[in-house]
Amino acid sequence: MEGSTLAKLSQGWSAVSNRVAQVRHERSPGGGSGPQRGRREQPELGDQYPARPAEEDSAGRGESTTAKAATAIRAEAGTPSTAKGGAATTAPVAVAAAAQPGHRAERPGPVIAVTGAARGLGLALTGRLAKSPLVGRVVAIDEQRGDVTGVTWRIVDIRDPALAGRLSGVDVVVHTDLDLSPESDARARRAFNVRGAQTVLTAAAAGGVGRVVLVTSAMVYGARPENPVPLPEDARLSAESDDSVVGDLLEIEHLAERSPRAHLGLEIAVARPAALVGDGVDTLVTRHFEAPRLLAVKGFAARWQFCHLDDLVSALELAAVGKVSGVFAVGCERWLEQERLEEISGMRRIELPAGLTFATAQRLHRAGITPAPVTDLRYVVYPWVVDCRVLREAGWQPTYDNEEALQVLLDQRAGHHAVAGRRLDKKDATITAAGATVAVIGTAAIVRQVRRRRRGS
Repeated sequence: MEGSTLAKLSQGWSAVSNRVAQVRHERSPGGGSGPQRGRREQPELGDQYPARPAEEDSAGRGESTTAKAATAIRAEAGTPSTAKGGAATTAPVAVAAAAQPGHRAERPGPVIAVTGAARGLGLALTGRLAKSPLVGRVVAIDEQRGDVTGVTWRIVDIRDPALAGRLSGVDVVVHTDLDLSPESDARARRAFNVRGAQTVLTAAAAGGVGRVVLVTSAMVYGARPENPVPLPEDARLSAESDDSVVGDLLEIEHLAERSPRAHLGLEIAVARPAALVGDGVDTLVTRHFEAPRLLAVKGFAARWQFCHLDDLVSALELAAVGKVSGVFAVGCERWLEQERLEEISGMRRIELPAGLTFATAQRLHRAGITPAPVTDLRYVVYPWVVDCRVLREAGWQPTYDNEEALQVLLDQRAGHHAVAGRRLDKKDATITAAGATVAVIGTAAIVRQVRRRRRGS
């Protein structure tokens, strides 16, 4: 996975970011008098982020020193530009930017950049930050312009080291540009997600950004029958590092853990939401509810916790303006028991032995019938409920409870049917259930019937 290229890119950016940190220290008051002892009192938000002149980018403006350094590093590493689908091109990524009409006058507060700002979570967050009185200015970063007004659009591929030049004047970066689609090729998805996060972190350090907020998932804690309910936020990350989406998110978590050592002075915050629901959310967990039956493992009761997209956006706003820091979980309060979930959804469960369920799922995945590895199946049969203590102590409260969030999911599933995680037309959906659980339920049920007949004969 371009290991040598990524290593060269990381080494080059580390050198640049360390030099940036050294210059910051030398220019700061008392910078040459040795390290400060004790904890410095935090300034008020307006003092920490004074108002800056509103900036309008244009494609024709001069290239910054940092952007030139990024170009030099990319040339030294021999890094080609890569399309999101994974195909490399020899031409550099075109970078264009423009200020939206109606660009608002900047107010005191941080300048916040959002990656993936033209769609999904990034679009929702950009719209909220553009209206927030806590934010000075919003820089929207994506490969194409979105329809949010009152922000500065900067068009760039997040995997291009030239991103550092587009972060000029930015205080905080919130990275939401991830590929979490069940339909994506695993190798191309891993390359996009991991390289994108690495480039964002190194570019932010080189560009003088003070804080980066990453978004992963509470799935990184792993789903196991012995998990406490709820899991504390400082629990060990016990998910398996495989070729699944969760494997991608674990790689990003490892980058976040290493970054403060590699990029001096860069603060990292990580949001870990529970099972997401909301407009445009399409995951293997949400597809589980497109099935006519819910899979359950005998002897274990699943517990369900959801996170509405709107609540994740409000939590990320707090992280962006510095109200919460470090690692924090995001989700509805408490959880739903399996019986209550079935009562609300009107769906019935089918219970199978754990050994039969996971062995069948593994064989089907190896045969290419199910797109997700067997480890993903754990997230719909075992608990991974999280305690949102950090946000709660900051005064944050979700606007949706689990029952309301589940109803949103159920309303949006109407008309959707899938087999083994792949969407089908309604006329074909009677074959079996949705998501990776579908083939497992059907095949395991057949195997169980055959075994019963053999015992009876």
